[in-house]
Amino acid sequence: MDTPQYEYRTGIGTDIHKLVSGRPLLLGGVQVPFELGLLGHSDGDVVLHAVIDAVLGAAGLGDIGMLFPDTDPQWKDIDSTDLVLLVREQYQKAHCEVVNLDVIIHAQLPKLASYKGQMKRRISGLLETDFANVNIKAKTNEGLDAVGEGRAIACTTTVLLRRRLKRRL
Repeated sequence: MDTPQYEYRTGIGTDIHKLVSGRPLLLGGVQVPFELGLLGHSDGDVVLHAVIDAVLGAAGLGDIGMLFPDTDPQWKDIDSTDLVLLVREQYQKAHCEVVNLDVIIHAQLPKLASYKGQMKRRISGLLETDFANVNIKAKTNEGLDAVGEGRAIACTTTVLLRRRLKRRL
């Protein structure tokens, strides 16, 4: 019996959206109580968008703008968790699985410490990976740039995927 052969692939994802009134704040698939939300063609969830880009990059499947262009009305106001599920289907078809995911949310406000566990649970479930494989960090920008001034929220994500190689006969 042959031992499965694997290769490991890394990906990086980033996203940033402007904070505006009249929209809910969604981060990592979790609604965070706040007076502002993120402006975007979809629901504006910068965390899930960065996760999607990292996973797509590691799997060699393009990027979020290629798969879900903001010029296509079918993606208008879509729940980003639905986009993650579509991406999960694609990377699983490519015989990939998440080894670990590291997420940094850049936000001056709101304070996110009490929501990190919920985000971690939500993301690990969406990606069908163990809870321990996902890490969430939240950082301020110390008053610098649009994020530090409270006008935007950004996210940077790295992922390690394991891809099963096809057996050679």
